[in-house]
Amino acid sequence: MAPRGGRGTFLTFSSHAPKPAASVRSAVNQNDAQPTADPSSAYVHVPFCAQRCGYCNFTLVAGRDDLIDGYLRALEKELEDLQTPRPVRTLFLGGGTPTHLPPPELQQLLTLIERWFPLLPSGEYSVEANPRDVDEARTDLLLAAGVTRISLGMQSFHAAKLRLLERDHAPQVLEQIWPRVRQFASVSLDLIFGTPGESLDEWKADLREAGTFEPDHLSTYGLTYEKGTAYWSRVRRGDLTPLDEELERDMYLAAIEHGESTGLEHYEVSNFAWPGHRCRHNENYWQGGEFFGVGPGAASFLAGERRVNHRSPFTYVKRLLSGQSPVQESERLGAEDRARESLVFGLRRLEGVQLEEFARRTGHQVADLVGDMLPRFLEEKWLVLADGRLRLSRDGLLLSDALWPHFLRR
Repeated sequence: MAPRGGRGTFLTFSSHAPKPAASVRSAVNQNDAQPTADPSSAYVHVPFCAQRCGYCNFTLVAGRDDLIDGYLRALEKELEDLQTPRPVRTLFLGGGTPTHLPPPELQQLLTLIERWFPLLPSGEYSVEANPRDVDEARTDLLLAAGVTRISLGMQSFHAAKLRLLERDHAPQVLEQIWPRVRQFASVSLDLIFGTPGESLDEWKADLREAGTFEPDHLSTYGLTYEKGTAYWSRVRRGDLTPLDEELERDMYLAAIEHGESTGLEHYEVSNFAWPGHRCRHNENYWQGGEFFGVGPGAASFLAGERRVNHRSPFTYVKRLLSGQSPVQESERLGAEDRARESLVFGLRRLEGVQLEEFARRTGHQVADLVGDMLPRFLEEKWLVLADGRLRLSRDGLLLSDALWPHFLRR
């Protein structure tokens, strides 16, 4: 799937396990108000792919379909710990590649999810998919399970770029599967920009080609070079040369201009949508909502506590099948830390943060959290304050990762 991180001036948090650039750990004061509402969102991580792309640092195993049965048994045990089904308004299956599962195992997964996370009326049910996997059998299973939204990791329409990204589909695949995926209520496309040797014109051509399909949602991500990935090693050896950051900047601006010209709303740093087609699951993250997370590497945020499962699918399965907890780490956030994270995630949305509502919800004033940096950011025109709402400016969007540490720091 698409990268969730950004190099240089760009910052994109994971849609699966949101975590700020600098985690602030603290004990909970007795006077800190704790959330009381039941989480209305759930994420299920499926850690299987046909191959690992060179830029990928996600929790997955490639070419190990022999582990699928053990994963499903372990997932069932983790879900049984819920004790009772938890109805949700948004449900997201990510990976890895959920659609990599063979149809019988995919059906088993969907049945498990339906049992433990029943979707409420008018809920959103998203599934990430590799375009090559979207055959008739899998499509029918997803539709029968009530999936409303499919997110396709297309990444590019150029054969050479897809080869460089180590993707396993051809540029023409979207045209072939489009009548099939249009059966879902909402279709999202992921695209990557900033690959080595890519020109601005080539990126604009990718955007234009995507526009011919009129997707309901578009996500555009700058290519990342995460430590531990094959791309990271190739950059260090000199086999790959990252693009100049000014060119990446122009590519990001081209994505914004494309959205504006086609009527897509730029509603979050990396995301564009037609009215009514925002990713409601991700918006719950960005609005500071609570959520369940199951599967290897999945994060939960429940009653003020963040828990993250073990990233290794092998360890995840072994622990659960031996009666142990899959949780690798946890932290309890105090009210101020939750407010700081809520501020950062809120500012990722183009509409920004309504100051009075933020203070009411968190018990903290934005000006108190940011301190004397706020006037500077406003003076530099990286932030805009108007009608009681604080938001990133166009320039602020381009360097947002440099701003977040100031919002998170005590």
